[in-house]
Amino acid sequence: MVACAKGLGVPRRSGMFRQALQAVTFSDKEKIAAKVEFLKKTFRWSDAEVGIAVSKVPGVLTKSNDMLQNRSEFLISEVGLEPGYIAYRPAMLTYSLEGRMRPRYYVVKFLKENGLLKRDPSYFTVFKESEKAFKKMFIHPHKEAAPHLGKDYDAACKGEVPTNFRFT
Repeated sequence: MVACAKGLGVPRRSGMFRQALQAVTFSDKEKIAAKVEFLKKTFRWSDAEVGIAVSKVPGVLTKSNDMLQNRSEFLISEVGLEPGYIAYRPAMLTYSLEGRMRPRYYVVKFLKENGLLKRDPSYFTVFKESEKAFKKMFIHPHKEAAPHLGKDYDAACKGEVPTNFRFT
């Protein structure tokens, strides 16, 4: 298991090494190789990009193919992120799609389309911030211009898509 974890590109003294061990504990080399190939195909990553992503978040190897496919479609096709951007920020693959990323994306898209953002934010920042920090940065400053935004965001986090967030 140690050799397999090191083979993923996670240095033994890295804080991620323990997570790499956990990721390979119940997998054999064939399953890991298949997951790496799936990541390459799904995210359009090179060998180096897969290595970067796995060394930063070894747990990505334990995620289901369906979950990874859904995130790929959302991040690349809907949000428009480059595959390399995702490879260097693989923590995004661990966030809830419906409960975190999609609602936050809707908020940012709404703000951009209505001219309420001064500059384009980093989507990694948008997705990684705590709930409190996200609201402080993207909801609260726009209370007057978009009084419904907080309620719409909360509804989107619960799986509802408010009318204001419907985009054509």
